Amino acid sequence: MASPSARTPLVELVEELLVTDGPLPIVAAGDPVLRRGTERYDGELDPALLARFVEALRVTMRAAPGVGLAAPQVGVPLRIAVVEDPAPVPEEVRLARGRVPQPFRVLVNPSYEPVGTARAAFFEGCLSVPGWQAVVARPAEVRLTGEDEHGRALDEVFTGWPARIVQHETDHLDGMLYLDRAEPRSLSSNQAMLERWAAATPEEAAKALGFELPG
Repeated sequence: MASPSARTPLVELVEELLVTDGPLPIVAAGDPVLRRGTERYDGELDPALLARFVEALRVTMRAAPGVGLAAPQVGVPLRIAVVEDPAPVPEEVRLARGRVPQPFRVLVNPSYEPVGTARAAFFEGCLSVPGWQAVVARPAEVRLTGEDEHGRALDEVFTGWPARIVQHETDHLDGMLYLDRAEPRSLSSNQAMLERWAAATPEEAAKALGFELPG
């Protein structure tokens, strides 16, 4: 990786964000930073600043709470995201969604490609689109490549809910929100989700709201 330039605008942006302790403000849909895509990370932040930024992403993700957070969601156009999922869900949900605990990890310059043709559809939400969820059909299994925060190569196959998480966060780095892939008729408020669509799978929602799920 290249040596970071001293006090570039990107460095200044990150340093300004980290002036105060605690969770960072999360950017909401409608802000252009979520749509512009990101620059490939190539050592723009020195190791100490990168470590502080990663820790701020972790604190912010956990406080939200969420299972992933991408740098553009805090206003930084770098190809970096963090994921973590303790998966505190009932057994029925775990089995239906393939949701298993995922340790905290940092994704640097990630990209993914489908493995096979199977697709899975579930309700998804986003910290940058608070208050709403919608059904998104995604590849059930993906191969994720990239690096970690130390520059070590990442090449791993994800299935089930972990596959959904890494796709969602990588999409953020390409300027895409989950709504771009969602079934529009499934869009539901969090209240409606609690009252009507809390089942492990979205079959009942599909019947009642009038949309199709992948075969």
